[in-house]
Amino acid sequence: MNAAKLIEKAKTSSFYLWLLNWSFDRMIPFNRPHGFRIIEIGEYHVRTRLPYKTKNLNHLKGLHACALATITEITGGFIFVTQLDPLKYRIILKKLEVDYLYQGKTEAFGEFRITENWMNEKVINPLGQAESVEVVSEVNITDTNGNQLTQGRATWQIKRWDKVKTKT
Repeated sequence: MNAAKLIEKAKTSSFYLWLLNWSFDRMIPFNRPHGFRIIEIGEYHVRTRLPYKTKNLNHLKGLHACALATITEITGGFIFVTQLDPLKYRIILKKLEVDYLYQGKTEAFGEFRITENWMNEKVINPLGQAESVEVVSEVNITDTNGNQLTQGRATWQIKRWDKVKTKT
């Protein structure tokens, strides 16, 4: 099954959502020990979970800054993967900024939402005129008690593969 079909089925099926997360663990083995999970996918939104477990904790037994930054990246970038054909577009992280607001002592959740209009205005239409575009995904991470742990901004460069100057 190809990734686009798997993502589409995962929007409405808990089995396919499990399969998508299982596949991510194998495709990105670096993230496997952390247990990051996509818990909800919509047309223009994604919600993720960062478990409160030893691999994700700092020396104060709070969620580690790097784990929070990574879930910000995953949450922010996933929308572009679902909306753009990876055979046609290259999507790379250019910059990641995270403001840490509150110490996480429970599992945490990230969410990123856009609209079809946003996607057309910021990505699709500009790519008709320019070689590449840069867009920012703003992701807030909250804990199970509703406390806002972080405010993150991931800047993504999106470019058509035929405009990329390095070999693939």
